[in-house]
Amino acid sequence: MIQDERVLIISAHAADYVWRSGGTIANYINAGAAVSVVVLSCGVRGESNDLWKQQDQTSERVEAIRTEETTKAASVLGIKDLEIWHNQDYPIIFDAVMEERLVRKIRGFRPTIVISHDKKDVLNFDHNNVSDFVWRCCIMANSKGVILDGTVPTKQMRIYGFEPHQTELSGYMPAILIDITDTYEQKAEAMNCFKAQGHLIQYYSNRSAMRGNHARRWSGTQECKYAESFCTFAPIVSKELY
Repeated sequence: MIQDERVLIISAHAADYVWRSGGTIANYINAGAAVSVVVLSCGVRGESNDLWKQQDQTSERVEAIRTEETTKAASVLGIKDLEIWHNQDYPIIFDAVMEERLVRKIRGFRPTIVISHDKKDVLNFDHNNVSDFVWRCCIMANSKGVILDGTVPTKQMRIYGFEPHQTELSGYMPAILIDITDTYEQKAEAMNCFKAQGHLIQYYSNRSAMRGNHARRWSGTQECKYAESFCTFAPIVSKELY
């Protein structure tokens, strides 16, 4: 049941998890599930264009603004477990220290579901690299031979990927549509926290409505107005088709 799930979201930049899964996150939190969000980078170099238009702008100031934005957005969605790792972006550098940190996080939180970036985002190499990084760390977290003091290997979790920004150019194919009608207003409020990327607010509002249209068509559920889509990284195992 949804309230029994443990959902770990790994976001490359400050706003990615909100644009692409804010409604889904709120669905789980409102149902009583455990949710943890890791923001790897605030996106100072590559995700804060509007802020860099200000005269005499500095990296330190942009970092502070982006930290405040994502903290506010997380609060709107009901996220109480938020970690901001403050890595440099464009590119985010992944090394053995970063790998161990995420493996420890996975083993400590013990997610049943992991959500991160899809394997291909044609316009954002950070997203592609995070996708590979998360997949790799999930496998290591599950492996008994990866011995880290104070941790216990996890069981295989279900892994889902965000819909990329340029969907068609990225060759993305939705595998699941999540009805976020009940939490869309929370998502909209959270998106409006990100003044550094104001041009994306309307885009992702439109995307939610478009996916809602698709959800109505494929489910026959006319009450669905807004939805988010995800891909799957592995087959879903069940005793029935759904």
